Amino acid sequence: MTINVVQAALLGLCACLSSMPGLGGTVFGNYTLGRPLIGGLVVGLILGNVPMGIMLGAAVQIVYIALVTPGGTISADVRAISYIGLPLAMLYVSSTGLDPASAEAGGFAVSMAATVGTLGTVLFYGTATINLVWQHMGMAWVKQGKLKKLYLVDLVLPWISHFICSFIPTFIICYFGSDMVQIIKDYLPMDGLAMKTLFTVGSLLPAVGVAILLKQVVSKPKDFLTFFVGFTLCACMGLNLIGCAIIGGFFALIQYSIRTLSLRPAAVAVGAGDDDDDEEDI
Repeated sequence: MTINVVQAALLGLCACLSSMPGLGGTVFGNYTLGRPLIGGLVVGLILGNVPMGIMLGAAVQIVYIALVTPGGTISADVRAISYIGLPLAMLYVSSTGLDPASAEAGGFAVSMAATVGTLGTVLFYGTATINLVWQHMGMAWVKQGKLKKLYLVDLVLPWISHFICSFIPTFIICYFGSDMVQIIKDYLPMDGLAMKTLFTVGSLLPAVGVAILLKQVVSKPKDFLTFFVGFTLCACMGLNLIGCAIIGGFFALIQYSIRTLSLRPAAVAVGAGDDDDDEEDI
């Protein structure tokens, strides 16, 4: 597997769109297109191997399943993870003949994504720094009463920032990524200590993502029961994620119905009291 100029350009474009404010905001960009699971699908389509892209993207998604950017502070850049880390991981897995569904392939993808994602924070803050120039221009136009020019600040000028800090780095790294993967293969053989350590660390990182998610969604001990239902269904019944989601929807509907029924007796009691009063008045 190699990455040609067109494929590298498409990956660079997706990296730009992953956090473009003018393309549906962060809901469509950063929190959808930029997520490793969706990114794996997109990268798989671009590189011509959708199953591998989804498998590696799912392995990486677990680590960053609870990643948010409060106040613009990030610990890893999802643009770099999805559109630099995943393509490089796919190149490596393809060139070494690893099974994309194996623990080794997932561990390497996670390790590569963690490395690239940390370096990608430089690109994130570089984009934000360049955007400050457009903000100052916008403030000057507001003072001059040229409010229509604010559309440039929101929809046009940020493309320059993302072209510099997203498109160009992604294009260069992905286009020349096969050479870097070959260097890794030459100097870090799969049966060596370095690669075994990399695989081991990569296989442990998903536990960090699950722990972060637990910290966010579990506030009471009984919340653990709801959280682990899906994992239990997968382990004991062999259901996939879609089946678990459907069963979870059934339980949510049942719980909603029970809570709705629990509120009805009080309303009935009040209604009955009103009828008695009316009869007494008559």
